[in-house]
Amino acid sequence: MRRTLTILGFASLLALGGCSSSKGDSPQEKRDYTQSMADEVLASVYKEAPEAEDKVKNAAGYGCFSTIGTNLIFVSTGGGFGVVRDKDGDDTYMKMTEIGVGLGLGVKDFRALIIFRDQSTLDKFVTSGWEWGADADAAAKAGDAGGAGEAAGSFGGMEVYQITENGVALSATISGTKYSLDNELN
Repeated sequence: MRRTLTILGFASLLALGGCSSSKGDSPQEKRDYTQSMADEVLASVYKEAPEAEDKVKNAAGYGCFSTIGTNLIFVSTGGGFGVVRDKDGDDTYMKMTEIGVGLGLGVKDFRALIIFRDQSTLDKFVTSGWEWGADADAAAKAGDAGGAGEAAGSFGGMEVYQITENGVALSATISGTKYSLDNELN
């Protein structure tokens, strides 16, 4: 019985990890939904970290992503979508997938703003898209209630701001995230 519950829990974790995608029936509706999410991410980050607005204005570009991540004991997964905008205003729509190992339990819905300081970093991100990292967080939030850890960090030519939207999670993981082009929307 315990083994069956473990297998069902693991299968649920994998299914939940990839469930975040742009909403809409047509590619244009999905692009519109993604742009709306990006506007919300920028507004939220600017409210919490006003200095980010000048950084975005002076950057080679930026990306806004929506992600749902899950942790079940030793495995974490995640999935999401977003858009990268370069300084000329050109958009590249992307998907993301995350898998990791570490100790954790929970589900977390978060948003990220990635600021690209230079064009070569932006180009590499759009064409290669890998980001490896370690993560430790505690979050318990539903709407405006509860608290969550917001994080910011610099990695090479990128700066990342992350805000938790909803979820309950306690985790410490090492994960790999693959950002890739969304061929349907580009």
